[in-house]
Amino acid sequence: MSTTLNHHHNAKPRNHETTSGTKQFSCFRAFVFSWLTIAAVAVVGTSAQTPAAPASGNAQNGKELYVKYSCYACHGYDGHGGSGARLVPMRMNLPAFTMYIKNPRQMPPYTAKVLSDAQAADLWAYIKTIPESPAADKIPLLTRIITEK
Repeated sequence: MSTTLNHHHNAKPRNHETTSGTKQFSCFRAFVFSWLTIAAVAVVGTSAQTPAAPASGNAQNGKELYVKYSCYACHGYDGHGGSGARLVPMRMNLPAFTMYIKNPRQMPPYTAKVLSDAQAADLWAYIKTIPESPAADKIPLLTRIITEK
């Protein structure tokens, strides 16, 4: 056996190995509770900072920017996709959206030289006004095609 294995083989049991099941469970509960508390504080803090949808930015100006910068070419006029990511429903808050478009993973960056923060807010406000796609069972032609099979 190697010295590493002998060391572990002869080592004293760790505290968690010798404690009773009840003590282990209470430590686990405390751990889970602390993480849930941290998560709750993070969510409350984030939602308090999240601006109301169209209240931040001018949706009409955002619509003009959506056309001017040809966002529709990849995301479609309805924001529901195409070759680009699905924008509707918008799942990012304004700060996350602004940060993403300035440093994206798969699209051209819209740096401050190209698009100001105010314009990004306008664009975000416009995207928030685009209605979501209807559910498949709410589209008459699709429903008829499915039922005919």
